[in-house]
Amino acid sequence: RLKEQGYKKPVLWLSPLGGWTKDDDVPLDTRMAQHHAIIKNGVFGDTEVVLAIFPSPMLYAGPREVQWHAKARLNGGATHYIVGRDPAGMKHPGTNEDIYHMWHGQRMLEMVPELASGLKLLPFKFASYDKTASKMAFFDPARKDDFVSISGSKMRKMAREGTDPPQGFMDLEGWSILKKFYASKQEL
Repeated sequence: RLKEQGYKKPVLWLSPLGGWTKDDDVPLDTRMAQHHAIIKNGVFGDTEVVLAIFPSPMLYAGPREVQWHAKARLNGGATHYIVGRDPAGMKHPGTNEDIYHMWHGQRMLEMVPELASGLKLLPFKFASYDKTASKMAFFDPARKDDFVSISGSKMRKMAREGTDPPQGFMDLEGWSILKKFYASKQEL
């Protein structure tokens, strides 16, 4: 999309967290192997990709953590920033309901002048599996019956059960790495 806006050679900076995460999260070595696979297999087309570990723990601190992540990337030289849906969110221990609204982190960034002026926030659009095109695409409400939502939780459940996602959902090598990780956990 940046090329469409006139940027001649944008660079995608992937910076997965390298610090502590919850015990049930996918570990860094597995996530890095997936990143290497999708870069090698051309998932990002001809866009140059820099992969660098962000050595921070995941604090699951909701919107405040979103601000910390954005500020760290800004200090690292980022000019544009994508905030996902429900980043750094967590469930209430008593009710198991989300503590924060799924767009809360994005809204908080928009309200912080220092970050909003230094970073161009790129809106996150809800991606779903397009059954008609057999690939991931941005959800189109006019064709809602053509889409299937495969959340991160559902994706991890499929990998744990050894189920393959629909063709075109994910890079095959990246999926294989995730499936092998969950299979190795079941062997223990």
